[in-house]
Amino acid sequence: MDWNIATVWEAVADAVPDELALVQGDRRITWREFDDRAARFASALQALDVEPDTKVALYLYNCNEYIEATFAILKVRTVSANVNYRYLEDELTYLLDNADAEVLIFHGSLGPQVDAVRDQLPKLRALVQVDDGSPLVDGAVFYEDAVAHHEPMARIERSGDDRWFLYTGGTTGMPKGVMWRNEDLFGALAAIVYPILGLAVPGSVEEAGALAAQANADGRPGIIMPASPLMHGTGLMTAMQVLFVGGEAVMLDSRKFDAHELWRTVERERVTHISIVGDAFAKPMIEALDEASAAGKPYDLSSLLVVVSSGVMWSAETKAELMKRYPVMCIDTLGSSEGVGFGSSISEPGHAGATAAFSIGEQARVLTDDGREVTPGSGEVGVLALKGFIPLGYYKDPDKTTSTFRVVNGVRYSIPGDWATVEADHTITLLGRGSVSINTGGEKIYPEEVEEAVKAVPGVRDSVVVGTPDERFGEVVTAVVSLEPGSSVTDEEVKEAGGTIARFKRPRRVVVVDEVVRGPNGKADYAWAKRIATEGVTRGG
Repeated sequence: MDWNIATVWEAVADAVPDELALVQGDRRITWREFDDRAARFASALQALDVEPDTKVALYLYNCNEYIEATFAILKVRTVSANVNYRYLEDELTYLLDNADAEVLIFHGSLGPQVDAVRDQLPKLRALVQVDDGSPLVDGAVFYEDAVAHHEPMARIERSGDDRWFLYTGGTTGMPKGVMWRNEDLFGALAAIVYPILGLAVPGSVEEAGALAAQANADGRPGIIMPASPLMHGTGLMTAMQVLFVGGEAVMLDSRKFDAHELWRTVERERVTHISIVGDAFAKPMIEALDEASAAGKPYDLSSLLVVVSSGVMWSAETKAELMKRYPVMCIDTLGSSEGVGFGSSISEPGHAGATAAFSIGEQARVLTDDGREVTPGSGEVGVLALKGFIPLGYYKDPDKTTSTFRVVNGVRYSIPGDWATVEADHTITLLGRGSVSINTGGEKIYPEEVEEAVKAVPGVRDSVVVGTPDERFGEVVTAVVSLEPGSSVTDEEVKEAGGTIARFKRPRRVVVVDEVVRGPNGKADYAWAKRIATEGVTRGG
């Protein structure tokens, strides 16, 4: 099959036109309306003389328009590119220039940044503003006007080769545009969502529509809330998966994560699935449940079936605490912008599993430097590699493409740089990303492993671990930590890390901050932590 996501969604819209597709606050969009509005915006894009290779950038907070515009961009066979809404002028200029963006869709409140950079971007020729009460940027058109003033675009034949860009900041360096073919992106996501619902992966677009109708008739497609930003892979990809099977995506209204709003929305919309990014989301969710219970107004979570996380380590302790409050299934998926399906870990009440322990994906391997598969139980360290439905590479970065998407023993793999060991039972233990590893006294240490040990120390709220310069060892492990209110945890207790990791891996220095800075997707900001750890005054360091 020549799979194209827009064509799949058109088939779903035909099959379940009156079911809800998108919800945000009191705005409720059925599948018929989703398809119609996307087709109208696609016509607006056509009026701008876009070509299949034209890049359309999305500089938006979570909203219905984000997914509608994505559908429209796919319909007209142009290329979407995500932009972090936290980016200011320099970062925004870099990404839009790197993406060769010609059209920019943005929230009005981000207009000052757009106005500041537009003259530095000669390729940028059209601005579309999503109205949030801010003044219209000079030369821009309102999104709703573009939808209202155009007839729906006629349906067309499309290709599985049509591209979709996912810009990733990674752990170091400037953002890189991961290039996915539609066929590979659909294949990677479909291989997960259809089997979860007990459905076979469809063999044709017509069958995809029929399966969506069947799933709705059986009450199975699900209502997902992407609590993490749609501008990152976890949020948008999980929403896409549920939409493939005729489900519904529910967006939060607030632009800053509010756990009470999340639970109120779960209760009101009868949400069945929530996608998050690790402890940075889960811990506030637990606190909000406790606060509601203490106030005598517990939330009704009877619809909720699954909380799924991807992108960072999700600690077993936090999963266990969430499942104590409500018997939800916790699915921890091991994926990245460069590949979906490296591994997964499923936890149920009473069985939280171990942090960073995953069942390896069917298409995943752990490879040594010389291309061998790591022998289970050997203690060898290797890199995670994924074959099958993987991206083409990085846009305009052939060197990085060659180093990440490699042919090993005749097979093309995506190898983003995550290191792991393989246990005797064939599960894998994730160590972390090599690009932020710490070299101390000749030993390589992976920060994520240390972070999880430090966060398990009673009284520690959050931690990011980095290497700081040291005359003797080259680098030493330094923990930047925030503490629970009223905590009396000492530096020595942090340095001991609960005694759960080897002594050479434990922090030698500790820097305490009011709050550990993370991105809106919950991922660690290692550049910030490195600066704080290097410049800050250590306590007892």
